[in-house]
Amino acid sequence: MVTARRADPRGPSHAASQPAREQSRARYPDESGFVERDGVRTFYEVYGHGDPTIVLVPTWQIVHSRLWKGQIPYLARHHRVVTFDPRGNGRSDRPPLSEAYTEREMAGDIVAVMDATSTDRAVLVTRSMGAQRGLIVAGEYPDRVLGLVAGGPSLPIGERSGERDFPFEDVLATDEGWAKNNIHYWRRDFDGYLRFFFSRCFTEPHSTKQIEDCVGWGHEIGAETLILGEYAAGLTADETLALCARVRSPVLVIVGDHDAITGTGPAIALAAAVPDARLIVVQGGGHVQDARDPVLINLLIHDFVAGLEAKR
Repeated sequence: MVTARRADPRGPSHAASQPAREQSRARYPDESGFVERDGVRTFYEVYGHGDPTIVLVPTWQIVHSRLWKGQIPYLARHHRVVTFDPRGNGRSDRPPLSEAYTEREMAGDIVAVMDATSTDRAVLVTRSMGAQRGLIVAGEYPDRVLGLVAGGPSLPIGERSGERDFPFEDVLATDEGWAKNNIHYWRRDFDGYLRFFFSRCFTEPHSTKQIEDCVGWGHEIGAETLILGEYAAGLTADETLALCARVRSPVLVIVGDHDAITGTGPAIALAAAVPDARLIVVQGGGHVQDARDPVLINLLIHDFVAGLEAKR
């Protein structure tokens, strides 16, 4: 069951943990509200009025929609922009079962938000894990997707960085490096994990502000909810390749050659598997270039969308 409701732009009060005060914004939403699917509320915001609509898709629920703060003001000058908090973070609900955080559920939220905001078709812009849910929508709802941008895609195809190969549930003899990606460490020192993880997301020099922002957003989900998401089903390699073959819209893949989370392998594999895809490798770029180099990413998105419009 899906229901939708408009809300005040500043959003309703929420039982989940919230920061003491919100950071000031370069632009506030023109409209906001929430959509409810099977008892889980997903809160969205709408900016601007230009065609076509761009949906900024949530990445891993360790951060919420403020990750896109470097994109919203620029893109909303030219397009209608929709963002939403992933279930588990921000103003959206935190369901208590891992089954609620599967990629299929996340993709369902994209479609539900599009329906609630009267968005018939849109360009989907994804980052990291967002590529999985974006691929599901692009492959299974092709009439709803004009184009797909996949930044630093985290997918089970291509050669990934091997640094993260530590068992998640085992009690480890070390907390060094990627051994922090472990359930016991998360419960013991979640702040330590967040600071390590985001230091690897931002390998570019002078990324202190971006790291601190993301650590703060990470604390809004907490270890236990993130653990539920860790156990949720993602796409398999076979499912991913099957979806890639079904995508009919143009796809832009962007990856940094210094990406320390996935490496360049999944991005290269994605670009090779989709019929109409273009790959851009950014020299010196890390995993979250939307936050670290917003001017470059905004212009790439803008040019990609302009190319789509020229074909229409």
